[in-house]
Amino acid sequence: MKLKKDILKNIDEFENIIEYKFKNKEYILEALTHSSYSNENKEYDFNERLEFLGDSVLSIVVSEYLFKKERNLPEGELTKLRANIVCEESLSEAANEINLGIYMLLGKGEEATGGRYRMSILADAFEAVIAAIYLDGGLEPARVFILKYMEGIICDSRKGKIFRDYKTHLQEVLQGKGESNIWYRLVDEKGPDHNKRFIMEVGINERVLGVGEGKSKKEAEQIAAKKALQVTI
Repeated sequence: MKLKKDILKNIDEFENIIEYKFKNKEYILEALTHSSYSNENKEYDFNERLEFLGDSVLSIVVSEYLFKKERNLPEGELTKLRANIVCEESLSEAANEINLGIYMLLGKGEEATGGRYRMSILADAFEAVIAAIYLDGGLEPARVFILKYMEGIICDSRKGKIFRDYKTHLQEVLQGKGESNIWYRLVDEKGPDHNKRFIMEVGINERVLGVGEGKSKKEAEQIAAKKALQVTI
């Protein structure tokens, strides 16, 4: 396939960010192509098959890393730890680090509804990029890529320090959809002073998007934002 100049430029910029040059540009083109774009441009293959392969490559790399680093953990604990790492939130976090959403090819409808910021799209595309590198260069470059952008997440997970900033992610998603009037408000407090529980709402304009309860207002806001993301994305 002969690629358009703007798409080649897009790929070249992305390669510079991830510091990997593809011998076969069609692998990375497919990885960056969402099904919505493929539906509008039939000559382009979308990234779902690559996502399937990338998920397996990611799993083996993370599994091997944990197997070597966590020599005292039994199989069940290793499985839980891996699941906490290889999840949508972690993958979208890694995708944001390389500005993956900016370089994706999206259909007009998906673009208009904030697809570049959607957690599920970013996570899937990150796995597709892993597969593209694996197919183009083999397991070792794929391993280098994964650990370069996910080792911090892996280490935090091993130490029990994983923190998901759902408020920031919700703000990015809503701003991508043209919404800027985002608010949080205290709905209720309950319990004695030494063990208070706070209930917070998050919304836009007059619409409530999520409700969260926590030991602090900040924790309740994060939970509310997480619930809002589940209905917004």
